[in-house]
Amino acid sequence: MTTHLSVNLNAIAQLRNRRDLPWPSVTGLGRIALEAGAHGLTVHPRPDERHIRRSDVAPLAALVAEYPGREFNIEGYPDDRFMALVEEIRPHQVTLVPDDPSQPTSDHGWDVAANEALLKDICARLKTGGMRISIFIDADPAVPALARAVGADRVELYTGPYGGAHSDPARAAVELEKLVATAEAARDAGLEVNAGHDLTTENLPALVAAAPFIAEVSIGHGLTADALIWGMEETVKRYVRAAGSA
Repeated sequence: MTTHLSVNLNAIAQLRNRRDLPWPSVTGLGRIALEAGAHGLTVHPRPDERHIRRSDVAPLAALVAEYPGREFNIEGYPDDRFMALVEEIRPHQVTLVPDDPSQPTSDHGWDVAANEALLKDICARLKTGGMRISIFIDADPAVPALARAVGADRVELYTGPYGGAHSDPARAAVELEKLVATAEAARDAGLEVNAGHDLTTENLPALVAAAPFIAEVSIGHGLTADALIWGMEETVKRYVRAAGSA
């Protein structure tokens, strides 16, 4: 199975938003990413629009539509505004995250049991629009079956603790073991598996080697940092190779 790369454009948008100027171009760099082999693009339009703005979303959806077989993923907390946006755009995938608006970035997965009623309602609503649903979860093998029960098609494994162990190989090995166990539990529950947060060309190969059935990795911060050195085209190619899909 091929592990696809979805390029998260949030960090690019955050850099653009430092000035009242249209560059760096989120759509322009998204196009470069797709041309370089990315399978899709991801955005997380938070309420304060500190990076991706609502006005970015429709142009990015139109961009992805120019590339048959590529996918657009919108992630966020399913409040009324978010739901109205995804029901208007109808991306290929909606990734539900439990973020509080004040969080600087996603840093934990859903407590699916505690939010069962909410997630069931949201999943049923999204499925009427034909969108694939992924639920953002922590590395815990008990959670995927709960995600399947509320209507998810996929889970996205929060890989932050694994990425954060970049200078501690022993801890990285422990975190990798947790991720693989959770990925296997998701597969056994009949779910497909995504992964994302603080993945790099250094730690990605070990993850996909241990769980080669991971369908997609969504990567933004590390990829954007590397693009400052290598350029977007070369960086995307490096991450595609690291994911084993080239």
